[in-house]
Amino acid sequence: MSDKDKAMELSFEFFPPKNDEQTATFRQAAERLAAFAPDFVSVTYGAGGSSKERSFAAVELLIAELKLKVAAHLTCVSASCAEVDEAIETFQRIGATHFVALRGDPPEGPGTPYYAHREGYADTADLIRGLKRIADFEISVSAYPERHPESPNWQTELDILKRKADAGADRAITQFFYDNDDFERYRDRVRAAGIDIPIVPGLLPVNRFASVEKFAGKCGARIPDSLRPLAALSGEAHFEAAVELCARQMQDLARRGVPGFHIYTLNQHRLVTQVLRAAGLNGGSSAARRAA
Repeated sequence: MSDKDKAMELSFEFFPPKNDEQTATFRQAAERLAAFAPDFVSVTYGAGGSSKERSFAAVELLIAELKLKVAAHLTCVSASCAEVDEAIETFQRIGATHFVALRGDPPEGPGTPYYAHREGYADTADLIRGLKRIADFEISVSAYPERHPESPNWQTELDILKRKADAGADRAITQFFYDNDDFERYRDRVRAAGIDIPIVPGLLPVNRFASVEKFAGKCGARIPDSLRPLAALSGEAHFEAAVELCARQMQDLARRGVPGFHIYTLNQHRLVTQVLRAAGLNGGSSAARRAA
């Protein structure tokens, strides 16, 4: 079955709030975007101390109070298998049955060599096997249309994704990108490598051009010329241009037969809502199918 034949998904990513003000913004964003009937929402994960506790609290709020299906992000960096398993079991008690399994950034920070905890999971594929030993969770993983910054070549990139798929991943969600040709070339490479899990495009509407440009530089994403006029805009002019560009990107991806969309919300609902409406997604996944 081709990607085009499968039912589309719509999902959103949030990050855990750090204080009461951020909690109000987070809750409002989740409530407003819930109107689009997402198949799931995901919550990022801080591996240490209070960061981890904030992730638990955010997931619990979304499940218990807003009745959303939640995919809890989980990393294995700088933690033993026992510590990671304890976090998995906490998420499970809260009600999470879906995880976004990730290796995590190198312990010394982006750009430094990665090394696994000596008593921890070696990599994402190993983490997936650990999750599956606990329960038959639904598992999403990451994918990189422009290659992960640490991958020396495409063969390495594809081998890593194949190990994750073979370990039990149900779908891959991509890093954000702005050139749909890059995504299509990547999907062709993935399929040629014999990897058949859905590849879901991750999209980041441009809330602030300077911030997105800085983030793209860190994660290896390219800013195409089509986005650069946003740098000279501000206020509502920037907002309207950002809506148009992201909506157009979604419509083009739908025509190319994507299996769904995963939107990086940055806990902001207004821009995401207007993008979805402009793209013709006014009622969740069924509307996404109509946009195709």
